[in-house]
Amino acid sequence: MILRRILIANRGEIAVRIIRTCERLGIECVLAASEADLNSMAARLADRTVCIGPAPSSGSYLNVDAVIAAAVSAGVDAIHPGYGFLSENRRLAAACNAEGIVFIGPTEAQLAAVGDKLKAREHAVAAGLPVVPGGEIHDAAEARSRADEIGYPLLIKAVGGGGGRGMKPVRTAEELGHAIDLATAEAQAAFGDPRLYLERLVASGRHVEVQLLGDSRDVIHLGTRDCSVQRRYQKLVEEAPAPDLPETLREAMHDAAVAFGGHLGYRGLGTVEFLVDHERNSFYFLEMNARIQVEHPVTEAICGIDLIEHQISVAEGYPLRLRQGDVRFSGHAIECRLNAEDWTHDFRPHPGTVTAAIFPAGEGIRVDTHVQTGAAVPPHYDSLLAKLIVHGQDRDDALNRLRRALRSCRIEGVGNNIAMHARLMDDDEFARGGVDTAWFPKFLAQAVAP
Repeated sequence: MILRRILIANRGEIAVRIIRTCERLGIECVLAASEADLNSMAARLADRTVCIGPAPSSGSYLNVDAVIAAAVSAGVDAIHPGYGFLSENRRLAAACNAEGIVFIGPTEAQLAAVGDKLKAREHAVAAGLPVVPGGEIHDAAEARSRADEIGYPLLIKAVGGGGGRGMKPVRTAEELGHAIDLATAEAQAAFGDPRLYLERLVASGRHVEVQLLGDSRDVIHLGTRDCSVQRRYQKLVEEAPAPDLPETLREAMHDAAVAFGGHLGYRGLGTVEFLVDHERNSFYFLEMNARIQVEHPVTEAICGIDLIEHQISVAEGYPLRLRQGDVRFSGHAIECRLNAEDWTHDFRPHPGTVTAAIFPAGEGIRVDTHVQTGAAVPPHYDSLLAKLIVHGQDRDDALNRLRRALRSCRIEGVGNNIAMHARLMDDDEFARGGVDTAWFPKFLAQAVAP
């Protein structure tokens, strides 16, 4: 089936990103937008915009019925959900099937298999992947028992979601009860699912992921990404390939990710996330994200392909255009997330109006953004303003290009973290490569010290 008209059920830079590929492919774009985004860059670039509700996402971008109604009224062939919001929502996938609309993503069954973190662990074990010791908890007594079995420190996770919501580290038995209460409330609010499970906390681990692409029959990998620079489980910097990783370990992770995708008969784009215990030269399965990732541009840079284009092609029913042997990796890419927040004051969100937006350009530089001078930054959504991506011959070349690019990048009118990224890129430890997930808080404490 050739897709001629697609509804984009998302906003911000990813909506703009999808529109750019659709324009090149000759596909008409209908944007599903909230009242707050009717004058956004994505709305101006789309062929048509349909209002799906008020500014709060609960009444618009998270409203399955509103999205489906917009798709039906616009007569689209498919829905692209982007990332976040409804991108991994089984109900949206089922509603698309019921209406004869193509869901540009995995099947409903695959979303069910990986959207529930406990089921995903079971599938990982069945596919032969190593998992972090842990399990579901139903009450305080079971939590204490399982915590004693796993050992401290440990990590509480929400069964029904990710993105750092419902995740709480627990260092001692005294912290357990309060952390469970907080995680339960957060998981219920974010995902409508209060279920939790416990996992051993690998304090010095690295967050390394493998990009997959499948067509239900064949699955290939598109290399690794390192996303270890995080604050409260929110990624800030991503790079590809993951630096300072033994090749034997890298290949083992590639094989494990492909085995997991093959076990599921996976369709579309997906990312298998691993926790790497660098000291033991081992890794554990964390979860799978069944969608396009925020950090996908670094993979596109080193592979030289358009992931959205391949995602659409698979959704149309075509077999993969690439075999594993066709994938060639070139150079190194790094992405910085530029957010509207005051990084010196606990990353306080900073909505408002952008009074100036100047982004760098040149060889090896890419900027994915939805803001320009005069753009509104609403308080209702994620604070991402832009992604600054550089591609160099090697990691040192990429770092030098990124340092220069950050110096010529300016966003005014709203607080932002450009200066933080500039400091981060000049840090000697980061420049050496291979920092773990515990590194950024230590860097931040020094960077904001009086």
